[in-house]
Amino acid sequence: MPQLDTSTWFITILSTLITLFIIMQLKVSSHYYYSTPEPKTTKTTKSLIPWETKWTKIYSPLSLPLR
Repeated sequence: MPQLDTSTWFITILSTLITLFIIMQLKVSSHYYYSTPEPKTTKTTKSLIPWETKWTKIYSPLSLPLR
């Protein structure tokens, strides 16, 4: 039965790991990352709706007086 030659395994595994590392570095470096997230400024527009200018009260049916 022939013996398995393992003399080249070290260099094969090492070169594979180095290649994978380089590929991952290239993939990660191609992405654009925001430096610091900043909140977006939005303008709030105040619209005059007729029911906002007068006082109104909503009555719950359970709070109405009994007859």
